[in-house]
Amino acid sequence: MTAKGTSPELKPVLVFDSGIGGLTVLREARVLMPERGFIYVADDAGFPYGGWEEAELKSRILSLFADLLTRHDPELCIIACNTAFTLAGADLRAAFPAMTFVGTVPAIKPAAERTRSGLVSVLATPGTVKRAYTRDLIQSFASQCHVRLVGSQNLARMAEDYIRGETVPDEAVSAEIAPCFIEKDGAKTDIIVLACTHYPFMANLFRKLAPWPVDWLDPAEAIARQARRLVPAADHADHADHFDFALFTSQQPDFSTRRLMQGFGLRVL
Repeated sequence: MTAKGTSPELKPVLVFDSGIGGLTVLREARVLMPERGFIYVADDAGFPYGGWEEAELKSRILSLFADLLTRHDPELCIIACNTAFTLAGADLRAAFPAMTFVGTVPAIKPAAERTRSGLVSVLATPGTVKRAYTRDLIQSFASQCHVRLVGSQNLARMAEDYIRGETVPDEAVSAEIAPCFIEKDGAKTDIIVLACTHYPFMANLFRKLAPWPVDWLDPAEAIARQARRLVPAADHADHADHFDFALFTSQQPDFSTRRLMQGFGLRVL
């Protein structure tokens, strides 16, 4: 029962990522859903996802969500990780049909619509690059474009360091993004899809190091808009104080990570 004259407590929105890159999505979601509380979950004990075998990683993600949904009963879950969603999105929806999941997939369709040169690169993790889901997106929406898939082994970890304020050598970053830039028949790559939620945090560095200007496509706002469409709107901001926190599967986030979470208005539990 809700006391007369008060509004029922709103359920939180859960944002899940392999690490702290999903904060790019959380930032946009908060703007569009100010009345909601948020729970941020970082599977840092499993980070990075790129080195996992698919079956083991899928099993891990499903097991984590079985526990998270039972404990926190969110209104909606945002999977702010291309690798996790392209691998396990369909299985999550099948296993938990009562829950609404908003996924993150490479923004290949909008890239194909915007490109003028016809040369598009997708900067992702190895897991996302090898996923059939990604190939199907290209076939469905970008068959008229030349799409280069670039699976970086190191960039997600570099981004984690960069977000925490650690120094990342320009030369190392340049080596990771260089394969995205191609010239063909007098045309040049003009759009690079950031197909890992960690990468937008480094967008300004990418722009500085790029051999020529390109459009770096960040899907965070589109993901947040989709979540807003699916979450019931409310006129009040009546989420409880015990929301707006972060969980780390390692249960051992370091000091710089804790400080970063506080900067995003999240308590670390």
